[in-house]
Amino acid sequence: MKKDLPQNLVEDISIAVVLESETPESKVWNVYLINLKDTIIETVLITSKGYGLNNGEKVKTSTLRHMIEKVEAKSFAKVEAIDEEVFGLNNEYWLSYYIGKEIFDKKFIFLPESILESNFIKVPLVNKPGVMIGD
Repeated sequence: MKKDLPQNLVEDISIAVVLESETPESKVWNVYLINLKDTIIETVLITSKGYGLNNGEKVKTSTLRHMIEKVEAKSFAKVEAIDEEVFGLNNEYWLSYYIGKEIFDKKFIFLPESILESNFIKVPLVNKPGVMIGD
């Protein structure tokens, strides 16, 4: 049960939506997990889904599940490609991982219309423009 899980604080872990490349016709976006820790994280599980309103109608995307065996210290891993059409929705990423035998989990949510050029930073380690949440 959730109440039985330790309340381990997720720090130095971020999720970023990164503009991978662009042409006049299209843009390629990917979602990355960024490990800013000095330690490896393992058995990384991420579920992603989008939800919200579109023209007054409730919309929900499929839930996708991703497993990454390990993410080295001061490193990153690609989670999935993302389409600009869902930027108007809440885009939720629920992350769980282990450090040794301890489990950590956290929910990251990109709010509707938050993935905008005006919010871009140079995403650490990936060194590309994007929007990042987490620490």
